[in-house]
Amino acid sequence: MTTTPRDRLLDAAGELFYREGVGVGVDALCKAAGVSKRSMYLLFDSKDELIAASLDRRAPDYEAVLRPPDGGTPRERILHVFRAQDGLTGQPTYRGCPLVATATELKDATHPANAVARRHKQAMTDFFAAEARTAGAADPDTLAAQLTMVFDGAAARAVMRAEPLAGLGVTTATALLDAAGVV
Repeated sequence: MTTTPRDRLLDAAGELFYREGVGVGVDALCKAAGVSKRSMYLLFDSKDELIAASLDRRAPDYEAVLRPPDGGTPRERILHVFRAQDGLTGQPTYRGCPLVATATELKDATHPANAVARRHKQAMTDFFAAEARTAGAADPDTLAAQLTMVFDGAAARAVMRAEPLAGLGVTTATALLDAAGVV
């Protein structure tokens, strides 16, 4: 299958930005993608646009790993996300949540990649809220925000300590679900 220069750039950028950070230079990006700088700037107005587009392209694959299969109770579906995260943290290539990592590194709330990160992260919070609502939680929106904080905090812990979570995120999410009466 032949890929376009745009596809090669997005794939190379997504990999390099996740592994090394968004400070990777344009020369390194172009070399990894096998495209010229001229081609890159014909395809993207700026490196910032490329960062946003590559994150938007990478996020669905990350979300698919976390997404529970159809069926199951809301509690099982929520805990699936944390179990999947637990599995990711055991991989040697794990560098944390790509959405949070990008937003944290950029710091600028108006950067186009931060808008992408917020949109995808909101989708996770919305998933938690919908499941909590289905389960009859008294305050599904607060529970969803708490679960998102646990998810993000667990990712940060795994990166900072350079070790797998070993069930810590699952245990913490379970405690929140228990406290909210989600059985």
